[in-house]
Amino acid sequence: MISLRLNGKTQEVDVPGDMPVLWVLRDNLALTGTKFGCGIAVCGACTVHVDGQPRRACVTPVSSVAGRQVTTIEAIGDDKVGRAVQEAWIRHDVAQCGYCQSGQIMSAVALLKANPHPTDADIDRAMSANLCRCGTYARIHAAVKDAAKSIG
Repeated sequence: MISLRLNGKTQEVDVPGDMPVLWVLRDNLALTGTKFGCGIAVCGACTVHVDGQPRRACVTPVSSVAGRQVTTIEAIGDDKVGRAVQEAWIRHDVAQCGYCQSGQIMSAVALLKANPHPTDADIDRAMSANLCRCGTYARIHAAVKDAAKSIG
């Protein structure tokens, strides 16, 4: 049995320790907001936060997050920064297909929590690890800047 803090609540899962967090979330805990994209940690669709830091859930063994705080897209709006990013995403009509958006939002929230006043270069650097097949990068960038303004 592996215990972790998931979205503010303790969860116990009876899975092999080498099972990726992504599959624990999706298949064992029915949290399907975190997406499978590439399976090799390059596209960012599976991004979650572990102790506040962005992490690729598709390659992170669940045993490595035992006892740690894991936050998924389902709970990202529970604080000021997460809500600001979600609202900016809506205002800027960022999503097209939407598949990458949970990972994009998770990366944007991590950036703004670490750096509430990012430069354009900071945004480009932080968001470059998330791929968007629809090419909404300009709207993503604008939404991150907008969210940063709204959190002050």
